[in-house]
Amino acid sequence: MSQKSQLFKHHGVEEVTNPSANPALSDVLDARFSRRTLLKGSSAAALAGAFSGTFATLAEAASVPFNRKMPVLGFKPVGFSTEDRVIVPEGYVAEVLYAWGDPVGIPGRMPAFRQDASNTADEQAVQAGMHHDGMAYFPLPLGATGSKHGLLAVNHEYTDDGLLHVGGMNNWNADKVKKAQAAVGVSVIEVEATGKGGWRVVRPSKYARRIHANTPIAIQGPARGHALMKTEADPQGVEVLGTLQNCANGQTPWGTYLTCEENWDGVFINDSGALSDLEKRYGISAKDAGYKWAWEDFRFDLQLNPNEANRFGWVVEIDPFDPKSKPAKRTALGRFKHEGATVTIAPSGHAVVYMGDDQRFEYIYKFVSKNTYNPKNRKANMSLLDEGTLYVARFDADGSGRWLPLVHGQNGLTADKGFADQGDVVIKARMAADVLGATKMDRPEWIAVHPHKPGEVYCTLTNNSERGKEGKPGPDAANPRPNNLFGHIIRWNENGADPAASGFKWDIFVLAGRPDAEKAEHKGNIKGDAFGSQDGLKFDNNGVLWVQTDVSTSTVNMKEYKGMGNNQMLAVIPETGEFRRFLTGPNGCEITGIAFTPDNRTMFINIQHPGEPSDERSDPSKPTAISRWPDGPAAGRPRSGTVVIHKLDGGVIGS
Repeated sequence: MSQKSQLFKHHGVEEVTNPSANPALSDVLDARFSRRTLLKGSSAAALAGAFSGTFATLAEAASVPFNRKMPVLGFKPVGFSTEDRVIVPEGYVAEVLYAWGDPVGIPGRMPAFRQDASNTADEQAVQAGMHHDGMAYFPLPLGATGSKHGLLAVNHEYTDDGLLHVGGMNNWNADKVKKAQAAVGVSVIEVEATGKGGWRVVRPSKYARRIHANTPIAIQGPARGHALMKTEADPQGVEVLGTLQNCANGQTPWGTYLTCEENWDGVFINDSGALSDLEKRYGISAKDAGYKWAWEDFRFDLQLNPNEANRFGWVVEIDPFDPKSKPAKRTALGRFKHEGATVTIAPSGHAVVYMGDDQRFEYIYKFVSKNTYNPKNRKANMSLLDEGTLYVARFDADGSGRWLPLVHGQNGLTADKGFADQGDVVIKARMAADVLGATKMDRPEWIAVHPHKPGEVYCTLTNNSERGKEGKPGPDAANPRPNNLFGHIIRWNENGADPAASGFKWDIFVLAGRPDAEKAEHKGNIKGDAFGSQDGLKFDNNGVLWVQTDVSTSTVNMKEYKGMGNNQMLAVIPETGEFRRFLTGPNGCEITGIAFTPDNRTMFINIQHPGEPSDERSDPSKPTAISRWPDGPAAGRPRSGTVVIHKLDGGVIGS
């Protein structure tokens, strides 16, 4: 998410770091489809025709008996918008709950936000961080299923230092670095309903907590104590300071939160002129993404601390119910640019975690635990993600697919190939996936599992303008369009409706785009409201799939997206395929983060980086040039924030 800058300012999506020669299925397309059809005649009709057999046969093969009433979308769609506000359908209310700089609620430490950005680093460490992203709701008390009182865990992905500091990045110093490091990570806040759909943050709260770039975090799993994880400050390789660039998320059945480190490479530098293959494969370069942390905090200078970068790029597990517990990096789940970590339980009881690596031509992964989930033993479940098998996906042109195991000693993952043990495999997960010949995808983002169809899984592929360019992989069955500016959503059904299965059947659920596009590859095949650059993705309990968009601020309402307004959220019932636009956001923002109360009568979403300019860093002399959300005329600067949505009649969201 938010890998957008064409200038490699924050995220570096323009930098393709996958040089592997494994086929992107282009070499085997003729087994089923005409390459000419895909590359030259790729009108929406041609694409739909090429895959119509896959759509039909997969839908039939994936049918599993279940008894439930099909949900119905009952709201009137909203139109495209360029207004600097959150717009929801008639009969709904959207209210700001928790914005950057609001106090978390830690007793005795609740500083108010200052509109001039003069809060100190120590104050920021107990306030909401910047750029809210993935999020999850946990009913209180632990084990409850209520919808009126709970905890919210909220990611804070990255910083806009033009807004965060007085004077922006002028007079850069150690205090500004410390404040930036305090503005990323995770918030845990206590929330409760106030009646008639309203909610508030409970302050003070015994649960309130901030986890940031200097919070001690345990290293668990196969990389714990590994030589590549050891540093001078941590010679045992068992504890790292901090989590950062926290993008999407996951939520476990045992009541923990999974936060995912995505564009962590952007805070490191190695200007020695001698990058290792491992550093190159993960996007490390002589320059950082403009954060300047290494200028004042030398652990981010890889010449001085060559292993520090290996300690980032993980899924981090947090117990929101225990503010004194130490978070843990679950290294068995692999190291890459994690977009999310969606958890489901297989019929056998094994925990399965689906994950995307959000960069062009990267892969889709899943993890299957060695041990089984025990609903009566939370303590045992706390280590469930430390042992198991990590897999990477191969999407074959005949509509089938395989999960390829990333296991030391198998399939070429041997010492002579640079994989001396399983620690090497998970630390170098991208390189291991290269060896196995996984399918290069168009930026895998969020993954959602259908709550009423076991083994049916969806993944947003946000876009890839590099697809088909000279020297880059061409279109393939799973990524069928060159210059894929609008992206698509892929769907698969695990064999036997078993998430732990080693094979699956897949199809393309939708090709995003706009029907009036000039080029055929940008038209898409959407039924209903148009969209592109889909990112956030989550099912509600009733089986409605919610889709959020992240069109770059260098592109939103411009170029091929002209006239499509600000970023948006849509709803679709997969069985009917009709998309309806439910929400549009303020200027310069991304729509992200989705959470529901168990009764589906309250929805929480996040508005990330309102007011962001095209180069992704605001001018400190003109902080409100693009947006004043959410504070309006009183705003000193725009603020990312969590929004709570309900129906005026108290009904189910979307009905």
